[in-house]
Amino acid sequence: MPRPRKRFAQHWLRSEAALTKIVSAADLKPTDRLLEIGPGTGILTRKLLPLAQSVVAVEVDQDLCLLLTKQLGEKPNFLLLGGDFLTLDLEAHLTNFPDFQNPNKVVANIPYNITGPILEKLLGTIATPNPQPFESIVLLVQKEVADRLCAKPGTKAFGALTVRVQYLADCQWVCLVPAKAFQPPPKVDSAVVKIIPRAIDPPAPDPRHLDTLVKLGFATRRKMLRNNLQSVVDRDRLSQVLESLNLNPQARAEDLGVADWVALSRQIGRSEE
Repeated sequence: MPRPRKRFAQHWLRSEAALTKIVSAADLKPTDRLLEIGPGTGILTRKLLPLAQSVVAVEVDQDLCLLLTKQLGEKPNFLLLGGDFLTLDLEAHLTNFPDFQNPNKVVANIPYNITGPILEKLLGTIATPNPQPFESIVLLVQKEVADRLCAKPGTKAFGALTVRVQYLADCQWVCLVPAKAFQPPPKVDSAVVKIIPRAIDPPAPDPRHLDTLVKLGFATRRKMLRNNLQSVVDRDRLSQVLESLNLNPQARAEDLGVADWVALSRQIGRSEE
């Protein structure tokens, strides 16, 4: 077993219970084509291969690539791509591998230090959603991030990340994975989440405007929206808009659900015309 490297934020998952729950949450079918980010030593990969048509794994650690090639390279439904997932052009790399093209699901234990950028690459953004969304994305992430992804309005965990992801997808909490389930144990607990991209409902009339409002609204969480958004809308006007939407004029950013943010962006857009 290779030694985990701090530069890649590596922690090897050793819990069979957690692996079972990850695989179960993915609800795999024999026709599924999977994308796995950061397969590490291949402990999850081995669970996925018998259940799916194909698995494309992207690994940045070249030593692990050698290990995975040696141990799993002869599997006909396994394709390993070496490189950084964030900069990798997956579609281009799969041009010569028709049996692995167009993965429809993601199942991965991802590096926690790049969770945000990975989510953005998988889902897109409010302004530019992924034009070919995955059917589902099952990820093992830091518990704090899982809390934020699945948060409800009015809670401490509800933030800009919550709005940006829940605008594009439904998020489900699957299970807690304690630090002791890893070797070496990280300093924080983890959790499995299932993200299901869906049609945007209701859509924002100007997604870029919505993205800007969310960024400004959560810039200073303790301040009321009428203070955080005063650079784009007059405070009194914002209070009127909030009242018209049956929202508290003294509301803070975390008090508004995704649909409220969309409605707010629509009304503010109208007020600026």
